[in-house]
Order: sequence, then C-alpha cells, then structure tokens
Amino acid sequence: MASTDINLPRLSRRQMLASMGGGAGLVALKAMLAEQAVAAESPKPDLHAPKEPHYTPRATRVIWLFMHGGPSHVDLFDPKPDLVKYAGQPVPDSFGSVMTRRNVAKNPLLGPIKPFRKHGESGLEISDFLPHTAQHADRLCVIRSMHGDSVNHPQSVYQMNTGNILMGHPSVGSWVAYGLGTENRDMPAFVVLPDPGGGLKGGPPAWGSGYLPASYQGVTMRPGKAPILNLAPQSGISAEKQNHAFSLLQGINGDFLQRVGEDDELQARIAAYELAFRMQAAAPALVDIDEETAATHRLYGLDNKETAEFGRRCLLARRMIERGVRFVQVHSGDTLGWDAHKDVLSNHTKYCGSTDLPVAGLLTDLSQRGLLDDTLVIWCGEFGRMPMSEQGKGRDHNPWGYCSWLAGAGIEGGRALGATDAIGLRAAEDRVHVRDFHATILHLMGVDHLELSYFHNGLEERLTGPQEAHIVEAV
Repeated sequence: MASTDINLPRLSRRQMLASMGGGAGLVALKAMLAEQAVAAESPKPDLHAPKEPHYTPRATRVIWLFMHGGPSHVDLFDPKPDLVKYAGQPVPDSFGSVMTRRNVAKNPLLGPIKPFRKHGESGLEISDFLPHTAQHADRLCVIRSMHGDSVNHPQSVYQMNTGNILMGHPSVGSWVAYGLGTENRDMPAFVVLPDPGGGLKGGPPAWGSGYLPASYQGVTMRPGKAPILNLAPQSGISAEKQNHAFSLLQGINGDFLQRVGEDDELQARIAAYELAFRMQAAAPALVDIDEETAATHRLYGLDNKETAEFGRRCLLARRMIERGVRFVQVHSGDTLGWDAHKDVLSNHTKYCGSTDLPVAGLLTDLSQRGLLDDTLVIWCGEFGRMPMSEQGKGRDHNPWGYCSWLAGAGIEGGRALGATDAIGLRAAEDRVHVRDFHATILHLMGVDHLELSYFHNGLEERLTGPQEAHIVEAV
C-alpha cells in the first residue's frame, strides 16, 4: 500500500515519537525492507555515513581501557624515589596546601606498595603489579602529567569521558561517531562494554550523546547469546506478519517525515531503529567467540577464572574493530572498582590481577594481526591517588596529578611524557589537562578539535569546550 493511499490524521511531533516508541522494531524493520522506496518518498541524510577526517589520521579506531575508580599512578606507572625515601613522614611544607576529599593532607606519606623495575629496550619503569603489561613497555607512551578539576568520582568520570564535570555533554566516543561516522552500517560506531559488577559512578551519561542526536550515544553490549537487551524480535510473530506490519508503517513514516520536514531528532530516532534491526543479525555473530582458536583464548586469559571476564571483553573489542566499529570502550571496575581508600595492596592486586594479562594479550593480538598500526589503545582512569596514606594502607583521590598511557597508531613507545612533582602529588612538567588529552585523541584520528563542533543553544559546542586546549605533539 502506498503512503498516498492512507488517510493519516494530523499527528503532533510528540504523538508521533510516542507511537514510535511502542513499535520501534517495526519502524526499523520496515525501513530496512523498503529502504529505496522510503528514500524516494522522503530523502534523508545517513547520519552514520563515513565522513572524511580533517587530515590524514594515524588512528582509524580506538580501544579505550577505562579503569574506573582511580588507579594509583604512584603504584603503577610513576616511580617516585622520594616517596620511598620519605615514607612515613608528613608532606614537606614546600609542597604547599592541597585539597583532598577525605582530609588526608597531613597524613604521613605512603611509599609505593610494590617495587618498580625497568623493562624493554627503553628501560621504561613499571610496577611489579603489572608484569604482563610491562612486557609491552616499548609500545607504551606513558603520560605522567595528567590533571583534572574534581576530586569526586562522578564529576571526574564525566570530565574524562565528556570533557565536562557536569552531565549532559557528549562523550568522546559520541563525538568521534558524529565526526567520522561508522565503517560498518550494521554496527554502531561507538560501543561500550561495561563491567558486569556494576556501573560507573555517574552512570550512562558518561557514554551518552548529550546534545548530539541520540543515535550517536554509546551502545552497551555484553558477551553471550544476548549481547544487547531487548534486541531480539518478539517471539510468536512470523516474518510474514512482520512484513505486513512494516508495509503499513513505511507509508506512515514516509508521510510523516514529509510533513515535518527537516527534523534532526526524528531522523536520529528512526536511524537508531534501523540500526537496531540490522544489529539483530550482526551482533550475535560478533559476540560468538567460539570460533577463536584455543591459543587466542589463552592469550586473553579466558582459561583462567581471574582474567576470563575482562579478557573476554578485550577479545570482543578486537573483534569489533575488525568489523568496523570505530570506538570501543572497555570498563574495569564496578561501582567501587580501583577506589583503594582502605588498602592499595588488596585492591590493586585484585584489579591488576584481572586486567594485566588481558591487556597484554590485546596488545599482542592487535600487533600480530597488523591492527595496532592504525588502532589507538588508551589506558586511564578518572584520576590517580594521593601520595599520603589513608587509613594506614590506602590512598585518597588525586585529580591534580596522575597517569595514562597510549599505544599503537604509530605512537613511539618506551617513553614517559611529562612528570609529577617529587612525590607524585601534582602534575609539574609538561602538564596535560583532560582537554589536552581529548584534543590529542581527536588529532590522532585526523580530527581538528577546534573544527569539530555542534550548534546547541546558540553556541558552537566542542568536546574541548571554550577553554584553550593543546595537542600533545610529542605523541
């Protein structure tokens, strides 16, 4: 039945969106079955079509390993001899006052929990907490001078993921999806693999699209037969019945889009439904890791209870970028995660133990497959931890100085860029703010952070905001 044969009532935009919410799968499937006809009746841009970068990129895709809770830089990637020397003593007055969340500023300094050793040809120093990652020392570019603006988890999670301490702003992955599109129209450009133990402090806004169209937000997936909740078709409905319903809905969609004209929100909603349908077929095959070799399973630690869960998600991240997913974020840490207030040794033994081997396996696998050359791998948390003690064996939050590392995408490894002060309290040399970090990620992907913008509420909004941001040219 053609759309002109249907006498449609005059629906408001709100009414139409509400009606689509109840029949999302039908709208999506119909659009797929008669895509050319819909395009002829109501041409609309493909919001996810691949877009040209501003200049030649070094990275065409990203795997972001996000260590939620705040891993301790002075116990992992930032060796401080003075912290060993002055352990048990108060912070010298020369370091001035410092804001802490739990009033630990006057507590004695706590030395590194495990020793640091030089690794690789470069001699890059990495803690004994991470023996497997240390084997890749010559691939890692460690930024030791990171800093942000909040001592609290939710605000710091938002800032690291969206560039702003307040919710409501697009995540880095959403900006990448918006700026570059997707390489596989059957899969989202931006996928999030959350920790099954619980969500981030601050929750889904950390991977949300903010004021960008909703179709750019991160799609959460999980291992298993149902990678995306509520994606499978409704049971008891035959393909014939679906096709009949879709024929009707095609006309409704086409007619309504003609009536409202250009409507970015509506187009984004329909695009999301169309993608959902395509994923019904693509996603189950994507998460089926049984086809991987036993050697690959061992490489990611899938044969070990301690590493299997995180390793499985690292393996899925590799499978996704192979299939054209542009940006994958893998979370480690439940609602508490790496938040080692009471006991760094106990906490970091657990989380390093579950992530160290899989991370090393991911780097090895990407390299062996030739994928590391144009894949950017990022490791970081929302902040680091204080050099002074909390409750004797723990450490408080530290956004004033901490570490991240980058690998792949032609980045020269075996190096440490920038530095914190002598005890790891504050970023001191070649400081890298979160804004600079984000500008650098976009730069590596061929995107000028000043040119990637979206008009919202009378302003040209950017990931890096209105403040000055600098690309870390040394990477």
